[in-house]
Amino acid sequence: MGLDFQSILDHLLSYPFELIRLSAYWNAMEPEPDTFRPDELDWQVDAAEAAGKQIILCVGPVKSFGYPEFFVPAHHLPQPLPEGRLIRPDGHRALLDAGIAFLTRVVQRYRDRQAIVAWQVEHEAVDPLGMEHSWRLAADFARAEVDAVRAADPSRPVLMNGFLPTSTPVRRQQRWRTRDQGDSLDVARSLADIVGIDFYPRHAVFALGSRSVYLDGSRVSGQQRRRRALFDWAARTGRRLMVSEGQAEPWEAVTDPPNPQRQAMSSCPPERLIETYNQCLDWTRSAPAGLSGYLFWGAEYWMLRQHNGDPRYLAAFDRVLRES
Repeated sequence: MGLDFQSILDHLLSYPFELIRLSAYWNAMEPEPDTFRPDELDWQVDAAEAAGKQIILCVGPVKSFGYPEFFVPAHHLPQPLPEGRLIRPDGHRALLDAGIAFLTRVVQRYRDRQAIVAWQVEHEAVDPLGMEHSWRLAADFARAEVDAVRAADPSRPVLMNGFLPTSTPVRRQQRWRTRDQGDSLDVARSLADIVGIDFYPRHAVFALGSRSVYLDGSRVSGQQRRRRALFDWAARTGRRLMVSEGQAEPWEAVTDPPNPQRQAMSSCPPERLIETYNQCLDWTRSAPAGLSGYLFWGAEYWMLRQHNGDPRYLAAFDRVLRES
């Protein structure tokens, strides 16, 4: 977005929240064979720790949050992953072994940091990468990664996250595309200690000139069944649920959220940041289990908006913190 990430992080860490999520991006930390460059992540962990924050550290390795959500170094991927296929351990042993070696090294480097409270394995682990790619990690690929994290640090919980559909078209599409092994929320329930919900209640599906068509069925009764089932499962099993991504920036029909002057995009104006947070809190009032945490998605966008003269997103975030 053209902003200095270190200054963004320093500014955000001055706010009185408790939990932050950072990521070990494989291709950034291992840009060439036989290299390991942790300096960038070191200062992020140092800064968050100095600010008194708790850290969830995503160790990937194949997928992590942030576009393009795929961070395998080129030297570990001589050919693109085959579209329309499950990426299984037996067919991609070299990739799995290299990924496990990387995540093990990351966990071993940071496991003595008291600020780290959980490890995240993959990002929406077994879902396809949007509409751009149709390959998916197999559940047993993710299981091997989870086992490796637990072997390197048995003391901390493992988080896995998944996208919670909020409209009938998206729900049906996700069910069809993941029909063979379930989606990332299903796999998280079977493998993880903490299940993270990625909740984006309103997003554009396509644009017509200056207008966009949006989907938002998050408050429709029929769309609540999956979410209620997750809370019932958590209560029965004693597992933890959290919102690993609560929508706090626009999701339009383009990759980068638009940054228009003197207006906000309809998928997520500043007030919707607060509405989405309150909606998730409302879930717990009638649920048998609560949420162990809530992470907002969109902080870099808030800083971009402030840089361009619109402080309303940061003000909405500050209001949530002050009134919570």
